[in-house]
Amino acid sequence: MVDFSALREKQVTIGELAAGLTVADLRRLSDESVDEILGLIADCTDADVVFQPVDPDAHDAYAADEREKDIAWTLGHVVVHCTASAEEAAALAAEQARGVEYHGRSRYETPWQEVTTIAQCRERLEESRRMRHASLEMWPNPPHLENVFVSNYWGEYNAFGRFLLGLSHEQGHLPQIAEIVRQAKGGIVTGNL
Repeated sequence: MVDFSALREKQVTIGELAAGLTVADLRRLSDESVDEILGLIADCTDADVVFQPVDPDAHDAYAADEREKDIAWTLGHVVVHCTASAEEAAALAAEQARGVEYHGRSRYETPWQEVTTIAQCRERLEESRRMRHASLEMWPNPPHLENVFVSNYWGEYNAFGRFLLGLSHEQGHLPQIAEIVRQAKGGIVTGNL
């Protein structure tokens, strides 16, 4: 997997991190990310999916319901959130690669309250893998790499950078997933989600 620590520490830009990547690399990196999550949840049960972890720092400024702004996320919640983010980045990257100017977000997130079983989590991850692969099939050969987006936070990036941002976001949730699983399995609660 890509080490995104230099990006998060502002030592490199997303454009620099994406330089030299190929569409095949994006497919492989996406598979590695999905496989990592599947590995983290390999021994989970349905009870683990809905387990309410302890997270004193929980805050979601974008929660659809005001009552949910400060609740710790369940495993099902994190899975639907990180897959939706990676899919959004993949969909926008496909448009950017085709020369389409950025026109706003392209996001759908499965309602987390509906994801209550480990089978649903695994299905969501595999569906996300399929959707990301399909988005990469939409890239022209060659992609329109001159079509760049400029972000005040991430700097300038092309379609490769856009796709990587989704993976960076997803990988940022890996420690949270590991901590939820640890707590659900009866580990010592630290609240470090």
